[in-house]
Amino acid sequence: MRPRPPVTGRGIFSGTGLIVTALAATAVALLVPLWSYAGRTDPAGAAGPGTRTVTTPYGPLSDADRDFVTKVRLAGLWELPAGDMARRKGTTPAVRAAGQHLVDGHTALDAHVRTVATRLGTPLPNEPNAEQKRWLAALDAARGEDFDRRFAALLRLAHGRVFTVVAQVRAATQNSLVRDLADDANATVLDHIRVLEATGYVDFAALARDLAATPTPVPVPPETDPAAAVPVTPSPPPDGP
Repeated sequence: MRPRPPVTGRGIFSGTGLIVTALAATAVALLVPLWSYAGRTDPAGAAGPGTRTVTTPYGPLSDADRDFVTKVRLAGLWELPAGDMARRKGTTPAVRAAGQHLVDGHTALDAHVRTVATRLGTPLPNEPNAEQKRWLAALDAARGEDFDRRFAALLRLAHGRVFTVVAQVRAATQNSLVRDLADDANATVLDHIRVLEATGYVDFAALARDLAATPTPVPVPPETDPAAAVPVTPSPPPDGP
């Protein structure tokens, strides 16, 4: 029987190295899935990178929901004063009526959004942002039929842009309070779109170009003869759901 070769230190360390390597590989295999999920948000708020969703008694509240609540408040902070200007400065009954709709609609919608923000613990702004202040300044400086044209063009463009935002939030939100607010905002925005179009000052070709273009601080209304504007009766809301 041949004697076994002596076990050397090199052999011991070689075997130990294989064990350590195997353990390390196992650890990596276990940790890689954890690392790959690090920083991911709750699937309930999967609206893109950086989304933060919190739990509320009314359902999950995402960053997109909070942003929508803020935008509803901001809309009222400048569109209500713009409507008040139209009531005072509009040269036609249709423009003044559109202004009254904006005042009434945003007075009610603002009360709704403040209630929602209080329940959700979401802070709200108390004045228009810089861009909205520029819009108000442009309307304040306009006179006569130039005001009518600028009011209709600017407010119709703003409502067209927010209309799609409301639809997206309403379709995706999991929060019941935000859903109710989106329903209210949708009805309000659609009413305002109708009465603004009823002024006869909305150029739909220019509107389509502006909606497709990068937003500008103060959209310039089309150069048309103000006397050619023909007020029309707003289209009635559909009956039933």
